[in-house]
Amino acid sequence: MRRNFEILGMCAGWFAVLAQLYLMLQNRETALVESLLRFVSYFTILTNTLVALFFTTRVFGADQKRLALFHKSATPMALTAFIVVVGLVYQFVLRKLWSPTGLQMVVDEMLHTIIPVLMYVYWLMFCAKTTVAWKQLSPWLLYPFGYLVFVLMRGHFSGFYPYPFLSVTELGFGSVLLNSCFVVVLMLLVMAALFFLGKLLRPKQ
Repeated sequence: MRRNFEILGMCAGWFAVLAQLYLMLQNRETALVESLLRFVSYFTILTNTLVALFFTTRVFGADQKRLALFHKSATPMALTAFIVVVGLVYQFVLRKLWSPTGLQMVVDEMLHTIIPVLMYVYWLMFCAKTTVAWKQLSPWLLYPFGYLVFVLMRGHFSGFYPYPFLSVTELGFGSVLLNSCFVVVLMLLVMAALFFLGKLLRPKQ
């Protein structure tokens, strides 16, 4: 059952990411390089790609030395926290901003709803009882912080911000910083919730 779940996660993850890339390139209004840079500027895309890579390493038994990151005990919990935040932010902040149709609607639901739920259920069923120390999770916070620095620096020079709540041009740096703090706090809360849920599910010694 676990392997079937991992195959499903791998196929769903790569389909959603690659289909979104196809749709973005098909509808692009900028040069190819700029379109690709914008594509990788979305936290949704980066996190779904990490999830797809995680499931891929599980399916194919990738070299643990070369892809050690995906074999660390804290990785499933960290990725689950990030992809759950992707889903929460979309459902409560971004969903109301547009109404996609056709393939875009399918891909949109996969990236923001189906895959977050899939990753959470996988973690709950197969990884939650794995012992994880908080110090193993904390280095993962470099990922959202690094992403924020990248997006704000790129936005400063290109004028493109992937999310309206990160648009310094529209909101000002102070408001963007406050919005970023809210998202980081949400990540910490979700990560802490998973951490303590895992402790509750593990059998007592």
